[in-house]
Amino acid sequence: MSKKMSGRMARNILLVFLYTIIGLLAINLFHKEEEPNLKLESLRNKYAIKDSSSVDHSKFTELQKEFKSPQEVTLACLECHNETHKEIMASSHWNWERASYIEGRGIKSIGKKNIINNFCIGTEGNEQACSKCHIGYGMTGDQYDFNNKKNVDCMVCHDQSDEYIKGSAMAGYPARNVNLKKVARSVGNPTKSNCGACHFNGGGGNNVKHGDLETGTLGCTREVDVHMAGNGMDLECVDCHQTRHHNITGQLYSVSSNNINRATCEECHTTTPHMSELLNTHTAKVSCQACHIPVFAKVNATKMEWDWSQAGKLKDGKPYFEEDSMGNHSYMSIKGRFRWEKNVKPEYVWFNGNAKHYLLGDTIDDTKVVVLNQLLGSHDDPESKIIPVKVHRGNQIYDKKYKILIQPKLWAPNKGDSAYWKDFDWNKAAAAGMKTIGLPYSGEYGFVKTAMYWPVNHMVSPKEKSLSCSACHNRTDSRLAALTDFYLPGRDGHDLLDQIGKITIFMAIIGVIIHGAARIFSSLKLEQEEKRNGGSDN
Repeated sequence: MSKKMSGRMARNILLVFLYTIIGLLAINLFHKEEEPNLKLESLRNKYAIKDSSSVDHSKFTELQKEFKSPQEVTLACLECHNETHKEIMASSHWNWERASYIEGRGIKSIGKKNIINNFCIGTEGNEQACSKCHIGYGMTGDQYDFNNKKNVDCMVCHDQSDEYIKGSAMAGYPARNVNLKKVARSVGNPTKSNCGACHFNGGGGNNVKHGDLETGTLGCTREVDVHMAGNGMDLECVDCHQTRHHNITGQLYSVSSNNINRATCEECHTTTPHMSELLNTHTAKVSCQACHIPVFAKVNATKMEWDWSQAGKLKDGKPYFEEDSMGNHSYMSIKGRFRWEKNVKPEYVWFNGNAKHYLLGDTIDDTKVVVLNQLLGSHDDPESKIIPVKVHRGNQIYDKKYKILIQPKLWAPNKGDSAYWKDFDWNKAAAAGMKTIGLPYSGEYGFVKTAMYWPVNHMVSPKEKSLSCSACHNRTDSRLAALTDFYLPGRDGHDLLDQIGKITIFMAIIGVIIHGAARIFSSLKLEQEEKRNGGSDN
């Protein structure tokens, strides 16, 4: 090897060494550790200190006696909280309805009192069973006195003894073994257990309806929900669903139509919660939940399908049930067949906070899926954002002649009262139920596919478990594949842009090849010249 080649090699090694040192110094100088999110730290500090009551109800003389009925407890509460019943009786928790504007329909009074769903279908005619989740006593039928203050149930929301429970099919009364004196003396601000008594168990069992609200969130870890976790923020429901005069923020979209009185992430986290400006630009069109709740039903499965048409099968003349591999009822004679899922990926829709609802008596197209609560929104609507939803799909009874959904009578204490859960006769149950709500029934029934949309707001994952960019910005399995009314980089193609991109890549490859070939040719030519020059020196 010539001296010139040896010198060039030594010089190249030295340059590589110098470039490496410079690179390491540059990384040291310009790399910055991730700065703490001061907004988030401020929120953590705010909620780290828990409120403690300065009132000890166990010392009140009014609560020292034995109570013969829950109404007596209510009257004792009103001795001090003497006008509070008026606030409660003005709430939708009490009235099971609120005045709402429905697009194209005007102002309607809607709520659990008169809305059909595709779980247990509806409350009308079944009040004595459904009122287990009403904040009152004595709802045995549709003639309930909503103006009787004695029937306000204070204990269901304020019990801190963990012993209060509503009785099954007892018209909202507590179970007979509840110690009313102990509960009355153990009241305080509502906790997750209080709210969850109803909201975890809607539809007949734990996590049946919501998918993101269930008993598994009580004392859970941050992996399940960063807000409710015992080793996280350990927030109570009322920390986010703040309350003024017993009017609680947050409304269930299955029974609410207007974008008012909502509880939102932005109230605490603002519209610029991230340290990255790029991520903050997403909040104009993407909800916090869309990225931070990658899956729901993390602890226990949730019901995804309910087929009423399969109900009514008996064994030896008696109703029976079957269970799936997770221990959930996959079939019940009284309710039909179900499908459950765990760790469910949400579906995604545009939503501006408003919704349309199927109202009793509305005609349907029985050749299509009937959407019971259509969430409104689109990409072009400035108020709309992409939100994650659980879509519950049903197959429920309808009138084949009048083309309307049927509210059947489901519950009765005894056989012979036309209730389906006792007599297993759809024709009788349909006739009795429609008579109760004042709508006609032709005597011809069938089953139609339905869908309900349940926005997913809980089970927020830790930051490191939130969705990555590629979850949406990819062509093969984008989470947003169903939203086709806008262009999403990385997911969608554009013929002209695609052609320009392909030509650019092709030309770049050709350029690299030409450049590489030129370098090789130049190197070979230089080597030949050095050999000739070396020969001349010799």
